[in-house]
Amino acid sequence: MNNNKNFYLENKDRVIVEDKRFDHLMALSLNSKSDYNEGVIRAILSRDGRVDKKGYIDRSELYKIEKNEAGLYEIKESLNIKNSKEIIDSLSYENLDFLGLEDPDIWIDEENNLIHLYFTIPFLDKENDNFMVYLGHAKGKNLDNLRMTAPVLADTGKYGAKELAIAPLNKEGIRYNLVESSDHGKDFWYSTIRVAIAEDMCKDWKFGEILFHPKENNIAWAGEHASPGPLLGSDFIDMGEGRCLGFMNGRGGNQEEKDKYGKFSIGLFIYNYEKALIEWVSPEEFISDSQAKTITFASQFVADKNGKGILYAHIDDSFIRSYDITADNLRRFIEQYV
Repeated sequence: MNNNKNFYLENKDRVIVEDKRFDHLMALSLNSKSDYNEGVIRAILSRDGRVDKKGYIDRSELYKIEKNEAGLYEIKESLNIKNSKEIIDSLSYENLDFLGLEDPDIWIDEENNLIHLYFTIPFLDKENDNFMVYLGHAKGKNLDNLRMTAPVLADTGKYGAKELAIAPLNKEGIRYNLVESSDHGKDFWYSTIRVAIAEDMCKDWKFGEILFHPKENNIAWAGEHASPGPLLGSDFIDMGEGRCLGFMNGRGGNQEEKDKYGKFSIGLFIYNYEKALIEWVSPEEFISDSQAKTITFASQFVADKNGKGILYAHIDDSFIRSYDITADNLRRFIEQYV
């Protein structure tokens, strides 16, 4: 039960205009270059299994979205990324089943006036039911002119990368970005937050250390799964030199049914992007949607200059909700613990 609803406003209406093509929508990412009037969303084309049970498989595609006169987003055509077939074919081999692009994140290169799109490239190994996950990349002048490059992070065979959070440049000109990764064995699986070291935002990122491992932290709402959500700029909320506040997506364990997942919710964390160090994670969740049966998952934050912002999250991998959040209320929540 979330007792923190006085720290945010849950908006009643859904963000995306109803589209009969899709039953499940998730992972909205907006283009700041268009004043957030367009973006990309992940649509689930088919699902084998249930989202709250282990072993389900989604097949996905990325679609462009545009804001209409009513202020809602409409799903347009599927995203056309040049060179995508060549790149994906180069990663695949016998027994690998490509599941479609997932989980987009847009980043704007202001210096070169370019849009960069990052996304998950997942494969299912049909021989052993394992997944291989690459963090893909494309860039272009706009969303209609993207060209895919080689992935910025490849699956190591032990872990891959997805759910990117882009960090500010540190004093050495390096970005210690954050990704969801994993630690798993025969009888266990934890989703962890790992640093991804980027000297060039287009290529050759390097995996760093795990910065948050659910097993090593006594935090119930993120006891099995942790994934980095949006990081907030210091112009919205200042956490001190070299630090920023971020949203974390976490899932607790399920003690009642062995093969059923616990509930996802959204918490907060303080990230030292100079040292690549997560210094604090909220002991309690910050947001759990009133309608969520199993998932509240943050993917995009849009701030204004008056200490107010909008957080977008997908609910049960089905629809997108927005929440009104203020910097003052974030501080009030944090001050309960630090």
